[in-house]
Amino acid sequence: MRREKRGFWIAFCAVFFYPIGWLTGRGRYEGREHIPATGGALIVANHISHLDPIFSGLIVERSGRVPRFLAKHSLWSVPVLGQALRGSGQIPVYRESADAQQSLRDGTAALQEGKVVIIYPEGTITRDPQTWPMHARTGVARLALTADVPVVPMVHWGTHRVLDGYNKKFRPLPRGPITVRCGEPVDLSAYRGRPIDAGLLREVTDLLMVRVRDLLAEVRGEPAPATFFKRAS
Repeated sequence: MRREKRGFWIAFCAVFFYPIGWLTGRGRYEGREHIPATGGALIVANHISHLDPIFSGLIVERSGRVPRFLAKHSLWSVPVLGQALRGSGQIPVYRESADAQQSLRDGTAALQEGKVVIIYPEGTITRDPQTWPMHARTGVARLALTADVPVVPMVHWGTHRVLDGYNKKFRPLPRGPITVRCGEPVDLSAYRGRPIDAGLLREVTDLLMVRVRDLLAEVRGEPAPATFFKRAS
């Protein structure tokens, strides 16, 4: 398998990601064939644990590609981590600020440059009591419509049992199964070329999250809810 050139900081992160992934669970990486071997791709994932980025990164890296994340900008101020994020070309997200649009521009540029970008459209770990995806932000649709690249749904299941961020529980032992699965790219041809407005962004966001939700239902082996959980404003 031909690998995308990683660079020092991606290799540096891999030194930590692989051992953490092995120590925290028995990872199953399914559907890697849906991640394009070359060219840009937007990966749209659910978010159930702070461990998710490690396993998101591992399935992309195992596919021979370099993962780039849209992640909250405050991480860039963390010693060492911030330098690794800058050096590896990750994309800071500025919410509720004048710089918010810059995050989408940077994400679009990365996709158009042929990179694999991972986004968690919920913006935070799900608050759904049954751990299903929540009502998502529409930035994912703008990225998907602005950059004409494959849009791949991806889900994690099992990471929440290891690290439960809201209840502050960490249970790495015994090592349980963690599944990361990619699905077939979502066909957005019917939406491309239309004027991008709030209605279209909401429609495409919901379509993408339905694909993520349905893929998660397959992994969980149970029916998905008909609606998305909404956080209290």
